Amino acid sequence: MLFGSKLSSLANVIKHADSYQEYYEACSLYDELSGANEWKSIEKSNDYDYNLIKKRVERIKLAKGNNDAQGLMSILHEGIHGNLGNIANPQLRKYAKVGTKHLIEEFLTEVSGALEFIYNANENDVSFYRKLSFFEETSHAFGKSCLMLSGGAGLGFFHAGVVKSLIEFDLLPEVISGASAGSIIAAIVGTRSNRELKTVLTAEVIYNNFHQWSSWKGFGKNGLMDSTHLENTLIELFDLMTFEEAYQRTGRHITITVSPVNLHQESRLLNSKTSPNAIITQAVRASCAIPYVFSPVSLRAKTHTGDVVPYIPNQKFADGSLTADLPFTRLARLYGLNHSIVSQTNPLVTPFISSTKGTNQSIRAKTIRHSIDLAKRNGIYLFDVLESFTDSNSIKLGIHKIRSILSQQYVGNINIIPKRSVADYQYLLTNPSLQSIDKLIMAAEKATWPEIDLIEQSTKISKAFDKYLKLLKTRENRLLNHEYELKLVSGGKK
Repeated sequence: MLFGSKLSSLANVIKHADSYQEYYEACSLYDELSGANEWKSIEKSNDYDYNLIKKRVERIKLAKGNNDAQGLMSILHEGIHGNLGNIANPQLRKYAKVGTKHLIEEFLTEVSGALEFIYNANENDVSFYRKLSFFEETSHAFGKSCLMLSGGAGLGFFHAGVVKSLIEFDLLPEVISGASAGSIIAAIVGTRSNRELKTVLTAEVIYNNFHQWSSWKGFGKNGLMDSTHLENTLIELFDLMTFEEAYQRTGRHITITVSPVNLHQESRLLNSKTSPNAIITQAVRASCAIPYVFSPVSLRAKTHTGDVVPYIPNQKFADGSLTADLPFTRLARLYGLNHSIVSQTNPLVTPFISSTKGTNQSIRAKTIRHSIDLAKRNGIYLFDVLESFTDSNSIKLGIHKIRSILSQQYVGNINIIPKRSVADYQYLLTNPSLQSIDKLIMAAEKATWPEIDLIEQSTKISKAFDKYLKLLKTRENRLLNHEYELKLVSGGKK
């Protein structure tokens, strides 16, 4: 009874912790008392291929011991990927509050160490350009993580707390997407340095910027709400900065999703690759244009002379979450992603998503998941049939949007989801108070804490790849500039 009481007391501390340090210490003690630490130390498990991982660790250690950089490159080339041996299996998360199998942690450490070993290898054994080729090829094959910020109207300020926590632990991915309310936070992140973000992503600053974002305009207009204050705020935040200029400033690849108001147009992913000259202000305003709430928006771009011109003329765009709340597949194609972190606050889906670690494998849970999936598929089929029976483009467009909402995927590999109460939904379309924003940010930080160790594990190898590839690229640029200067000097002498 005393033992159970102690665990119950620790669970209460974990639930009500005011800092990550307090949370982590309570989780660590809980794992020690519950027997989870013993589970971590046992390599064998049906939830992952422990033999494969163990052998890979042994081979890496042997190659390093023999000072065999070429051998390490071969080992990593032949099979390194984000879920080798199913080490990312969600079932592995249900046994402990923090951490995972020591063998998995050792594997991640050894792979990261192997990358450092290869980077530092004597270039008589591995030439500079051989290293560069290895890191370019293997990094692309392995992939990287992204952060996707969902729609959520007034609840979207939750994302600020998620980003704040990821920055604190140096875990913020370089690829970030935002839809609807998520586009505001994504754009802020993509146009500010980490130091600036620590100042900007506070309840006070967010409140000062957005405390009047919602203003009633009335029926019979393009939208029920007046977007003037929101537009002025976005101009103050982003001015005429383009996606390319934002990338040059921060090195972050931000994507803003927008939905067309035309039946024969597809949703757009606006970023420095697809639309480098598009202006961020209009992209965010369009992504926030909830149908019938805010009027749709025409996009703008900036020419090389600085003139502002229409982007995709004669087309208007609206709420990005309608058709591309979490556009992982398309982002993966653009940026070589293998993993996603999702901050999900979309009120249409959060009541149906569980943030519990692991996946319930009981017959009842499987039956419920299958029933939900079946209902979703039947709903999509129904809207397909309805669309075929109408000739009205406006009705078809409405049906198409509803179908799109049903058919989307709203979760990723790691999901940070707020605990919702009915009272929270009052913030959807109303102006926030300083207290409500502070509450959302604090709730987001607490929702992020249980995922910190998993995010660290999941991004450890890709961060090592990025680190050494950037160093090699920087050196390559210096070498190329030096060669160019030598050619100029040589040419001048002739």
